[in-house]
Amino acid sequence: MNNIQCISPVDGSVYAQRPVASASQMANIFAGAKAAQHSWAALSLQQRKDYVSAAVDAMMAMKTRIAEVLAWQMGRPISQGAGEVDGLEERARHMIAIADQALQPTDPGEKAGFSRQITREPLGVVFTIAPWNFPFMTALNSIIPALVAGNTVVLKHAASTLLVAECIQDAFAAAKLPEAVFQHIVLNHTSTSELIGSGNVDMVCFTGSVGGGKAMEQAAAGQFIPVGLELGGKDPAYVRADANLPYCIENLADGAFFNSGQSCCSIERIYVHESIHDELVAGLAAAGQAYRLGNPLDVNTNLGPMIKPAAADFVRQQIGDALAAGAKAHVDTSRFELDKPGSAYMSPQVLTQVTHEMSVMTDESFGPVVGVIKVSSDEEAIALMNDSAFGLSAGIWTEDLSAAQRIAPQLEAGTVFMNRCDYLDPALVWTGVKDTGRGCSLSNLGYDAVTRPKSYHFKIKTD
Repeated sequence: MNNIQCISPVDGSVYAQRPVASASQMANIFAGAKAAQHSWAALSLQQRKDYVSAAVDAMMAMKTRIAEVLAWQMGRPISQGAGEVDGLEERARHMIAIADQALQPTDPGEKAGFSRQITREPLGVVFTIAPWNFPFMTALNSIIPALVAGNTVVLKHAASTLLVAECIQDAFAAAKLPEAVFQHIVLNHTSTSELIGSGNVDMVCFTGSVGGGKAMEQAAAGQFIPVGLELGGKDPAYVRADANLPYCIENLADGAFFNSGQSCCSIERIYVHESIHDELVAGLAAAGQAYRLGNPLDVNTNLGPMIKPAAADFVRQQIGDALAAGAKAHVDTSRFELDKPGSAYMSPQVLTQVTHEMSVMTDESFGPVVGVIKVSSDEEAIALMNDSAFGLSAGIWTEDLSAAQRIAPQLEAGTVFMNRCDYLDPALVWTGVKDTGRGCSLSNLGYDAVTRPKSYHFKIKTD
């Protein structure tokens, strides 16, 4: 029997392993989900909200457990683990709270002799394929609205975070969710593709790489099912001459280095007005130098290992290639003793004299490195920010609201921030353009993504 292994980046050990579901197990899980969906959808919206709210309560009670499994599975410092629980609560509570409004039938207006409305109907069985980097929040972005809207859900989590799916399953069990309404499954890439093409899935919600997104579309070809894709990012920030520099430096450093840079919306490119370039670079370098890289189980650590040695070596290669092409490094990595080739532990780095001919400025790094380029105008910054295959979020750092309002519509991104970054407001839609994918989550529109419209056109008076 094939097993999926979770290799801990902390020490390279096998932290957990689970068997890949067999064909018969897959069939039983999805048959159960399909059978349970009709009775689940028949419950009142309030009843579904109550069940899901109870599961969120159960997850909130797991803070200590969650912080530990995150540290061991994907290297997040244990001192920061509870933050993911707080984030998932904010998103989940908001999506539950707005469900009545988001799922309210639409009245197109009076028409003599007719009763008309548009409702939102559940799709059926939603298959969520979740990533490892923010494994609870990203999974629940689709799970919560899908369940509240009346769908059943099957979750496949990344190999690196196998136990997250089990934590979520335990939370729904504690909430006494009806059988087969939420289930998780362990699959490899081949069985995942076969499942998507089997006709047993009514929607796929995938968060991952561009290559993974292409595989999802290929697997779903001919099934005529929606495929939501949140893929890569190479998110830029523009620092105007009037920015509050100390505030900007603190927040950009966090946006670039938190979670070892392993966020789809982390800051990977910075364009700064030439008049404050040197000061910004010095501040970012000092912030990077101050990080404490180490074992994530140590409460004094604020920068843990990347997900695996190969991921860290990819970033090292990007940095090495940039330096060989003329870039300049501003963080002295010699003090980070754990940072060495073949190690998952990666120190922060700030690069200047970089160009868009370098991989570090064009290809998603997903690591704690940021390149900085000086610009002389808004127009130059906008052109460089848009010079990317990706388009998830972009940040403008300025004290001039009117400038941000003028620049933001010109940026090719799903979200434009002013004076913040790397944050999902659940009241706003989370989406992207270009190779970042398609579809959306969160906000009222997040419910549109997991439902279909249905029209009711009743002629009341007949002659």
